[in-house]
Amino acid sequence: MTPPPDAGATTRSGSHLGRPPLVLVVPGAVAAALLVVPLVTLVLDTPWGDFLDQLGSAPVLAALRITALTSAVTVLACLVLGTPLAWLLARVDFAGRSVLRAAVAVPLVLPPVVAGVALVTALGRNGVVGSLLRETTGLTVPFTTTAVVIAHTFVAMPFYVLSVEGALRTAGERYDVVAATLGATRWHAFRRVTLPLAMPGVVAGAVLAWARSLGEFGATITFAGNFPGTTQTMPSLIYTQLQADPAVARTLSMILLLVSVGVLAGLRNRWLTTS
Repeated sequence: MTPPPDAGATTRSGSHLGRPPLVLVVPGAVAAALLVVPLVTLVLDTPWGDFLDQLGSAPVLAALRITALTSAVTVLACLVLGTPLAWLLARVDFAGRSVLRAAVAVPLVLPPVVAGVALVTALGRNGVVGSLLRETTGLTVPFTTTAVVIAHTFVAMPFYVLSVEGALRTAGERYDVVAATLGATRWHAFRRVTLPLAMPGVVAGAVLAWARSLGEFGATITFAGNFPGTTQTMPSLIYTQLQADPAVARTLSMILLLVSVGVLAGLRNRWLTTS
C-alpha cells in the first residue's frame, strides 16, 4: 500500500494548489519592491570610494562616539530597570497590572516627536519633575547627553520589557514553585532559576533595545537637541547632512543599514524561520 504524500510538503510546495492568483501576486510584488528597492538604491548610491574617508571625518566620529555611548548606556538601563518590570508584569498579580502593561506598550506606537514632547513636559526646565530637580539641585536634563540616554531608554524600554515578559511567561512558574518548595527565597529563585530560563528573551530584548536606540531620532532631537559632540547622534547627523552634504548622509545611512542587517542576522532564529 502506497503511503499518502506528506501533506506539509505538499502545502509548502503548492504543487497541488494551482497557480497563484494575480490579485495576490501583483500587490505582493509591489510590496516587496517597496521594501527592497530603496535599500538596493541606497547601497548602489553610497560613495564607497570615499566611504572610509567620510567615516573618519570629525563630525562622523563624534556622532559615532555619542551614538555608541548612549546606546550602550540605554541597554544597561533597560537591563537594570526593565528586567524587574518585566518580572513584575509576568509573575506578580497586582491591581492595575493590565493598565501598566498597556502603558509600557504605548511608546511602541507613540510618534517619536510626541515622545519628546512628553519628556519635555516631565523633565524639561519647567516640567513637573524637571523644575523640582532644577530648584533643588540646580541641574537641568534637556540638551545634555543624559537627555539622549533618557530619550533612547523611553522608546527602547518597551521592546526589552515585552520581550523578557514573553520569555518569562513561556517558561512558566513551575520551576519557581519547585525552587520555593526546596526552600529558595523568591530573590534566590529569580537569580538562579527564573532569569537563566528567560535568558534568550533577555538577549533578544537587549539587542532590540540597542537597535532601537541606534535609530532613535524624533524624541532625541525634541528633548535633547542636536549639538555636535554632546547630543548629536548618527540619525541627527544624517538629518543635518542630508541638505549640507548628501554623500555623508548616505554614508551614515549605510552604516545604520549594515547594523540593522547585523541585528536581523543575529536574531535570524527569531524572525527568519517558519517553524
